[in-house]
Amino acid sequence: MQVFRGTPPTPITRSALTIGNFDGMHLGHQAMLTQLKQSATERQLASVVMTFEPHPREVFTPATAPARLTSLREKIELFSRAGIDYLIVQRFNSAFAASSPEYFRDHIIAKQINARYVLVGDDFRFGAKRAGDIGLLQQQTQFECCSLPTHDWAGERVSSTAVRNALQLGQLDVATQLLGRPYSISGRVVGGEQLGRQFGFPTANIQLKHNRPPLMGIFVVEIHGLERTYQGVASLGFRPTIHGGDPTPKLEVHIFDFVRDIYRQHLRIDFLHKLRDEEKYPDFDTLIAQIGIDCQQAKDWFAARTATV
Repeated sequence: MQVFRGTPPTPITRSALTIGNFDGMHLGHQAMLTQLKQSATERQLASVVMTFEPHPREVFTPATAPARLTSLREKIELFSRAGIDYLIVQRFNSAFAASSPEYFRDHIIAKQINARYVLVGDDFRFGAKRAGDIGLLQQQTQFECCSLPTHDWAGERVSSTAVRNALQLGQLDVATQLLGRPYSISGRVVGGEQLGRQFGFPTANIQLKHNRPPLMGIFVVEIHGLERTYQGVASLGFRPTIHGGDPTPKLEVHIFDFVRDIYRQHLRIDFLHKLRDEEKYPDFDTLIAQIGIDCQQAKDWFAARTATV
């Protein structure tokens, strides 16, 4: 997959295009990409996705912008796995947001991306003041424009908001159903205070790309990116017992039966089950005892899962 930062300097070969934020890459997004690839193959076109960085709401209403489900790197990895030919990461700023719908349709989609087929959601809006819609796209004769209806699960609309709500409530089984996979966070292992090692529970500290993760607490996790999949426990939050708490959230992962220096390695942490919320303990001894309980509960959860397979 070829990635462009901004629209390509020269027009792409004849293409099938879809446009969106794709935060979380849930089942609705996956259905969109499947349809895009199928339509591109039928028409002998290259498959192209345009996404935005940062999220438009982070530009317009940063104080109330939703928590990110996926970082840009994670989205790129997911698009690549989906077999997309070209990814356009369009920088979203006030100047781009001010573009007229007609300019976006005729200059960017038709000319620079050279689209011959455009697939969007049935509620798609674009251009200044979100004035453009599917009807305006269908007025352009260079490309065919189609829409994909809302994807439902258990009678409800699949959306990034629904995934965020499930994660915030600790309903990881629901989030897994909406995503078609466990919710995950990827990042590089960075140095920490090594307190976990002193407590007898060494941790890998995962660099977070955003300071507002969509879930908090103590979780049963699986760790990917090493020579095999490992099991463990993760703490995602502000560590209220440590120095009175951190100003920004930290993701710390204790990997079962693993003692090795893995600094700078890139890992993916799959969140499988929430054990509890963060708590502030009166002293480190109480905290250490609770970590031991968390680890045993996680091991019991994995054992129960194995027994039901």
